[in-house]
Amino acid sequence: MDVILLERISRLGQMGDTVKVKDGFARNFLLPKGKALRANEANKKKFEGQRAQLEARNLERKSEAQQVADKLDGKSFVIVRSAGETGQLYGSVSTRDIADLLIAEGFTVARNQVELNQPIKNIGLTNVAIALHAEVEVTITLNIARTADEAERQSKGETLTTAEAIYGDDINENARPDSFFDPNEDGEGDEG
Repeated sequence: MDVILLERISRLGQMGDTVKVKDGFARNFLLPKGKALRANEANKKKFEGQRAQLEARNLERKSEAQQVADKLDGKSFVIVRSAGETGQLYGSVSTRDIADLLIAEGFTVARNQVELNQPIKNIGLTNVAIALHAEVEVTITLNIARTADEAERQSKGETLTTAEAIYGDDINENARPDSFFDPNEDGEGDEG
């Protein structure tokens, strides 16, 4: 189906472009959300009449998104979750969790604006892209840890999935080689 785009849509085209899309995508997404019109002569004339209004509305949305982006870009957020010793989370961090976190911090972000290809399943620092507008995208850093103390250690660059990081330095004290084998002692069963 051929449609006329009423706004810029990533991986599809700019405002005013006539593009060919699958029927279901047009019927279920583009047309009901007001992002496109069917490409016919009447709608082309209607689009040309509304073009100035649509461009003004797009510019206004872009400037609002840019204001949010300026505040949000490069920020780091801490998420505390339960995880095993190897750093594997018992659950996962999804787009909904990230959107809820940003809303709690005072930013207006919908979950469909969070660009996450797959849920996050390990502790550590992760960069996540947020598409606030078709032309405005920012990157935030998520610090996923088991506790707030671990999050602080991770932010300083420490890796928390090693045995020393989990158990501390005393791991080496408990495993002293001289406690297992003393070369000066006579062996058991030696008759000499």
